[in-house]
Amino acid sequence: MTDLSDFLETKYRLYNRSDFIESDPISIPHLFSVEQDIEISGFLTAVISWGQRPTILKNARSLMKMMDDRPYEFVKGFTKSDLRPFVAFKHRTFNSLDLNFFLTSLKRIYSKYPSMEDLLLSKCREADEDYKSVISAWRQEFFGRTAVHRSMKHFSNPEANSAAKRINMFMRWMVRRDEFGVDFGIWSRLSPALLTCPLDVHSGRVARKLGLLHRTQDDWKAASELTAALRTIDPADPVKYDFALFGLGVFEKF
Repeated sequence: MTDLSDFLETKYRLYNRSDFIESDPISIPHLFSVEQDIEISGFLTAVISWGQRPTILKNARSLMKMMDDRPYEFVKGFTKSDLRPFVAFKHRTFNSLDLNFFLTSLKRIYSKYPSMEDLLLSKCREADEDYKSVISAWRQEFFGRTAVHRSMKHFSNPEANSAAKRINMFMRWMVRRDEFGVDFGIWSRLSPALLTCPLDVHSGRVARKLGLLHRTQDDWKAASELTAALRTIDPADPVKYDFALFGLGVFEKF
C-alpha cells in the first residue's frame, strides 16, 4: 500500500497544478471571484461536462457570455423575455428547454438561500458518512414538485445508483482546498472527508488496474467502493486522488 500511496501522491501533485486549469472545465468558474458566480458557473459547467473538452469549454463560455458574465446577477433577476436569447443554446442532449428549467430552478433556490452551500447544509445530517443523501435531497429541491421532467436526466440521482460523476466533480471543486489553487474550497462548512470520488470510464479503468476498485459497473456503489479505498490512504481528503486517476487515464492512457 505504501508504494501505491506514494504513486498516487506523485500523480496527484503532477496533475493538480494551475497549468491544467486552462484546458479543464474548472477554468470556467475560475473566471469569477464572487462565491455565487463561482457556484452558478461551476454548476452549469459541470452539468454539461460530457463529450469533447473543447466543446464543453466553448459552450460553457458561451453560456456565461449570454448572462453578461454576471451569472448570479442574471439568475437573481432575469425575466421571461431575458431567456429568449438562450433558445439557440444546445450541448448534446442538454438544450434550451433544459437550460430554462435549470435557470428557473436556480432563481428559486437563490431566493430561498444565500448560497448553494447553505442549501446543502440544510440537508446535512450528523450521521452522514458521505453526501449521497445530501445530493438526493438537493436534487429533489431543485426539481421541486415537478413529477417528471425531461431535465431530470441532467441531474443524476445517487439514490437510483447513478455514479453522479458530474455532481461529485462539482462538489470537489467547491469543497476541496489545498495549496495548489485548482479546487476552490469556498464551501468551507462542508467536509472534504465526506466527498465521493468522481467516477467515469477513465478513472474506473485506472482504479481497477491499481486494485482500488473491483466492481465492474461505473455506478454509485463503485464510486463508494473506490472512495473507501482512497480513504485508507488519506481519510481527510480522499478525492484529491481524482487528479491522479483522471490524469493517468486521460493523459497517460494508463
